[in-house]
Amino acid sequence: MAVAARPAYRDANVLRWLTAYTASVAGDVVFFLALSWAATRAGGPSQVGLVVAAGAVPRAVLMLGGGVVADRFGPRRVAVLSDGVRCAVILLAAAALALAPAHLWLLALVALIFGVVDAVFMPAVGALPPRITTADQLARIQGMRGLSIRLSNAVGPLVAGAVLAAGGAEGAFTVAGVLFALSLAALLTVRVTPVAGPPHRDSARGELRDGLRYVRRHRLLAPLVVVIGLSEMCFSGPVATGLVLLADERGWGAVGVGWVASAFSVGATASALLLTAAPRVPRAGAAMAAALLVTAAGAVGLGQAPSLTTAVVFGALTGLTSGFATTLTGALVQTATDPRYLGRVTSVTTLCTLGLAPVLFPAVGVTVELWGAATFFAGCGAICLLAAGLGLAVPVLRRAELPSLRPA
Repeated sequence: MAVAARPAYRDANVLRWLTAYTASVAGDVVFFLALSWAATRAGGPSQVGLVVAAGAVPRAVLMLGGGVVADRFGPRRVAVLSDGVRCAVILLAAAALALAPAHLWLLALVALIFGVVDAVFMPAVGALPPRITTADQLARIQGMRGLSIRLSNAVGPLVAGAVLAAGGAEGAFTVAGVLFALSLAALLTVRVTPVAGPPHRDSARGELRDGLRYVRRHRLLAPLVVVIGLSEMCFSGPVATGLVLLADERGWGAVGVGWVASAFSVGATASALLLTAAPRVPRAGAAMAAALLVTAAGAVGLGQAPSLTTAVVFGALTGLTSGFATTLTGALVQTATDPRYLGRVTSVTTLCTLGLAPVLFPAVGVTVELWGAATFFAGCGAICLLAAGLGLAVPVLRRAELPSLRPA
């Protein structure tokens, strides 16, 4: 593939990948809402967690193996095949629900298959950016990816709600299947640069060990993965639960939750727009650590906010700086990683994002009940502060740079 001289947001190949990614994330949102809705109708609220866990557990357990598959067979091929399987499974589930009432065993089976396939798809699609553009555009692509996630998370629930009201779970499953089909069609048009290297001769287990060894021995990736895990622990889910409990404790109600959550989303969207448009981020490692420092302070301030207006301001600030840090860590990972290991490294960082956050979910309610919401947000700030401190303490991470733009 020819070297891309144009910005990522004007590169047709990148935009095709972004279309596939956006459709996939939106399909995920619609699918999980439809799954929860169908499980509630089939077995009651107590069964929803079991059905969702049937997909979440295998996804987390098999995520590292999915990275091995992506590296061995190529991320584009794996993403296309897994997207096709997801599309077929969801459309078959929609047909089954149209013919007969939903049964918990069927919903759990669909969730299980989806979780297994998702464990392969996510590392594969995440490993594609360095193969579709040049290294100097990776920060922009991560910014565009952030915009994609925000758009999908904003539009997806609205679409799911409308379809569930009009056509029930089978209609929502159909829409999710169509979104996955759109993702598949876009992926089929994406061109990738082949990676030169020796063929894979080791077993899958050996390649997994090799990938983990590669991360552990890499001077930049090893501390960076720890920073990602720490910085994402709270902001990949637990903070949303904490916001609900904070608003309830302060008497702000559901409207207050909506205002603070929206402010957080607006801040994160602003950071994604900034990094999409920015030609370069100088001293990316130090900028990442600084953003995490402000995020830590914002989390503490959010928990101490005396009024809804103050909470909205801290929510916007926290969304802005946490989104900025997430985009920079993603760009640094993809810039520093040998392309032959991208699938496995992506699976490790994805597991850090998705696997560590659930550890805090049980602690959210307990902490708020015993010591109040301010203590929970102070704990989130302390974890984020630890991530920032590591970023500043490790010289290779503090001095990390992203490639400069290549001249047109």
